[in-house]
Amino acid sequence: MSTLTKDQLHQLKDALIEQRENLQRHFESSMEDGAPAESLKDSTGELSSYDNHPADAGTETFERSRDLAVDDTLNDEFDQVSEALERMEDGSYGTCITCGKDIPFERLEAIPYTAYCIDDTPQRDLSNDRPVEEEVMTMPPTGAGEVRQRNAGKFDHADAWEAVSEYGTSNSPATAAKREVRDYDENM
Repeated sequence: MSTLTKDQLHQLKDALIEQRENLQRHFESSMEDGAPAESLKDSTGELSSYDNHPADAGTETFERSRDLAVDDTLNDEFDQVSEALERMEDGSYGTCITCGKDIPFERLEAIPYTAYCIDDTPQRDLSNDRPVEEEVMTMPPTGAGEVRQRNAGKFDHADAWEAVSEYGTSNSPATAAKREVRDYDENM
């Protein structure tokens, strides 16, 4: 049994109920906007993406995946809030489900749906997994990029014209081959 006072339990229960209602409102408003579309075509309402820029499809895909991730996170939070309210009903609220010690009121005030004390909180470490493509990638050949690295920082803007002018200009002999110049006033 937790050492929380009745006032503390009441305060935490009110916070949990308010949090659950906010999450329910979020999901209700999502349903009013329509359930998440099954396909990108359904979500954009376009019959074809042929006339759209590829970046538009990328943006739509990003927005859709972000919304789904937010909903997943809020779904998990809703489940945790509901479980915390159940623990309040059965009298196990405020006690760590791993070690059985009391969870400090300050921690419950910050995260009212927590079921763990600080020491037993499951770690949410980032994965150190590398992309599977790295297993099949080969190293670049020896010496690749050495010339570029050796000349790094030696090209300045003053030499830019000399570097590109050797390839010709729009008036160079290769492209200008005695064009016939007409005066528009003569043709009228």
